[in-house]
Amino acid sequence: MTPEKSRPQTDAQVVSVVKRLTQEAEDNNDNLAKDRAAATDYYNGEMPDMPTKAHRSKMVNKILRSTIKKVMPSIIRTLLGNPKVFEFVPMEQGDEEGAEQASDFINYVVLPESNGDKAIEDAVHDSLLLRSGIIKGHWKTEKSVRVSTHSGLTEEEATELASDDSVTVLEKDITTEEVETEEGVIKQTLCLLKIRKVTEKQSAAVDAVPLDQFLIHPDAKTLDTSPLVGQKQRLRRGDLVAMGFDKDKVMNIPAVTKDTDELEDARDDRTDANTSEDGDREEYTIKALQEIDYYELYVQLDRDDDGLNELLKIEFAGGLNDDNLLKIEDWDRQPFADLACEEQPHQWQGAGISDDTMDIQQATTALLRAVLDNVYKTNNPQPVIQDGKIVNEDAVYNPKHGEPIVVEEGTSVQDAIGAHTTPFTADKSFQMLSYFDEMAEDRTGISNASSGMAPDALQNMTAKASAMLEAAGIGQTELMVRSLARGLKKLGKLLLHLNVKHQQKARTVRLRNKKWVKYDPRSWNAEMDLTVNTGLGAGTRERDMAMLMVIKQIQTELLAAFGADNPFVKPENLHNMLEKLTEAAGFPSSDPYFTRPDPKEIKRKLEKSQNAPNPEMIKAQTQIQIEKAKAELAAEGKKLEIQANRDKEKAQMDADLIVRQAEMEKEQQARADEFAIKRDDEQLKMELERDKLQQEWALKTRELDIREREIEARRTLELDRHAASEMAKALTPKPEPVAA
Repeated sequence: MTPEKSRPQTDAQVVSVVKRLTQEAEDNNDNLAKDRAAATDYYNGEMPDMPTKAHRSKMVNKILRSTIKKVMPSIIRTLLGNPKVFEFVPMEQGDEEGAEQASDFINYVVLPESNGDKAIEDAVHDSLLLRSGIIKGHWKTEKSVRVSTHSGLTEEEATELASDDSVTVLEKDITTEEVETEEGVIKQTLCLLKIRKVTEKQSAAVDAVPLDQFLIHPDAKTLDTSPLVGQKQRLRRGDLVAMGFDKDKVMNIPAVTKDTDELEDARDDRTDANTSEDGDREEYTIKALQEIDYYELYVQLDRDDDGLNELLKIEFAGGLNDDNLLKIEDWDRQPFADLACEEQPHQWQGAGISDDTMDIQQATTALLRAVLDNVYKTNNPQPVIQDGKIVNEDAVYNPKHGEPIVVEEGTSVQDAIGAHTTPFTADKSFQMLSYFDEMAEDRTGISNASSGMAPDALQNMTAKASAMLEAAGIGQTELMVRSLARGLKKLGKLLLHLNVKHQQKARTVRLRNKKWVKYDPRSWNAEMDLTVNTGLGAGTRERDMAMLMVIKQIQTELLAAFGADNPFVKPENLHNMLEKLTEAAGFPSSDPYFTRPDPKEIKRKLEKSQNAPNPEMIKAQTQIQIEKAKAELAAEGKKLEIQANRDKEKAQMDADLIVRQAEMEKEQQARADEFAIKRDDEQLKMELERDKLQQEWALKTRELDIREREIEARRTLELDRHAASEMAKALTPKPEPVAA
């Protein structure tokens, strides 16, 4: 049975598949956008799901923001604190020199030129807040135009200046002047040139991609295995033309911006006074400023029907139909690297700090608002007044400092005005706020220790307890750094690949040691592996320097015991340790302080040391001289022995006296502390008794006041009854006398 012939896919078939994949990626991005928007709102202190009521507290407890700001410096210091972030490892024999050159070139030239540090910081922030951070590395070409005027040029100089292909002569003026020389007065022709020079610069660029622009298929487990990744952004038509796309096709793509109608109206309102050429130029300018959707997609697709997927770079503008297709080409590597502070098993997207703290921020915000509302009501009791008994009621409703409140004559002040007090219960919520703070630390592992500040900086504790607390706080932060370093590893490989692929000629740059070095990336192995240096800065600088000092001590002892030509430590190893020690101290380079050893010079010194006299013979001669010196000093030693014994006895007596004095001072201090404790206890008891008496006195006073009011009420009631009785008697008609 004959095998079937391969059927390569046409552009239309490719567009159909890519359109479906892109729409699925866009739908997935829209679903994730809700969570990202909520996390961003919480980070900015905006909580639309917790609306505030009128005359109530609007306070927001920004736990998410404070947690990210607490851990961000520690992570960035760990990832970027080492000047050599990426260190390439040779993969094949002969790559050693290229790996070292690539490490220096990428770290000291490419990263600063591309503003890579800022892009890494932005991506790390996105990973902490929005679960993932995306970095894009690409090759860019920048053109700059400079117009300058040059006078006093000879014809040769003017010709040489204008011969450059990047130079366009705008104006040229030739004059003849008489110049006095030793041979006499001669005529000299001088030129004045006004030129326009276009300079083109090519370099690697590193950008943090906003997550609302990044597209990835929802079935992706990793970035490399996703059937589609890409970026969707809004670009002007003129930008697409500058990128090299066909101008006529770009200008005919329908615009999808909101200002399309306004641009059309502006174009229709043009006056008829314009010439045809000016009108076409104005129309082109208006269309060049319009924004359209630009898709840059990288798709894994078996286009040639050989059973293997190939990576394709596909670009669209204005949509995803056949008419919107700009370009399809085979590609070698996708330009994205993803960063996640907490990786999720079997998922492309990681988890962020927002997942652990948003519900806590919601709960603590509700508690904090309730606390503040209670404090406001407690400090501002609600007035209670009897209607019609206050002359100036505005003084009660809108009080002013020192303004009197006037009551009607004959009205009791206690009956006319009072206050409705709210019990203070806010202190009961403080424990809950502390509980939620501890919950946030348990979930994220982020505390003052993980932010790089030593725990014993604010309180008094033993060094061992401080170290244990610091190690516990740094543990989860180190795990975040390891996860982020895996994403940075992709970025380092991408930057190496870009420079090997696009660098067209050798380049001479000035490195940190202020030396001009020539690099040619074209000769490097683009598939070299690398490590991300996160060792220094993981803890405090003091801890890093202490560990390096231990290594230095061991190296020094081995060199002293076995010499420079030993199998354990070479002079190069010692220099590497000094270089790391300088970096841990915060200095960018060790070159101003230590010189890298020259292998040839070391070899000459080793050969010179081998021709030196026999050390054993020198040792024997030295031993004889030592024995002779000992004999001469023996007599003098006997004389000094008696004096030494006396001094020893005196020193022992002085030491005993000092110890005794210390013990007495210790006893006195203990007695003083005991007395202070007793005094504090007695004072506390007195204060408690005083408070108790005050409370009892207040209670008795209140009871007396109540009794007086009851007596007054009874007296008033009796008087009222007596008056009513007298009035009843007065109103009762007297019986007429009966006639006899």
